Amino acid sequence: MKRVSLILSVVALCLAIPALMLGQDNPALGTWKLNAEKSKYTGMEGPKSLTRTVVADGDSAKYSFEGTGADGKPVAYGFTVKYDGKDAPVTGSGMPYGADHIAIKRVGPNKFSATLKKDGKDVGTSTSVVSKDGKTITLNGKGTVDGKAVSSTQVYDKQ
Repeated sequence: MKRVSLILSVVALCLAIPALMLGQDNPALGTWKLNAEKSKYTGMEGPKSLTRTVVADGDSAKYSFEGTGADGKPVAYGFTVKYDGKDAPVTGSGMPYGADHIAIKRVGPNKFSATLKKDGKDVGTSTSVVSKDGKTITLNGKGTVDGKAVSSTQVYDKQ
């Protein structure tokens, strides 16, 4: 009986280690609130509020966003990515540029680059940088909405 318990404990630990390592190595994890006063938008209106939550999910990261759009409608979308540059589906409503897929790569210790797609076509790009002190994320995005070029700089504060 002790041997079975020991084996199960070792197996559970081996399964948990990758998630723990991802969590320790990913400065984007946590809950982040949009700082509307520090954020800027060109060619579009920004959301009234937005909360970004990123949690480790095995060897992936699970993102969820909730808030209120510029039009007062609820915004709620999410996706799970591996930072491998491969497309991941987006669920929910309010994703920037109307994207239905996102691909994210980690391009530095605190920097991530994303490509947003709709119906298989690129509709936007973004780069997010976590500050050295880990208290803010700045996301610079560019894309098209109804054939019109738009851009934004969103600043999120860690909660």
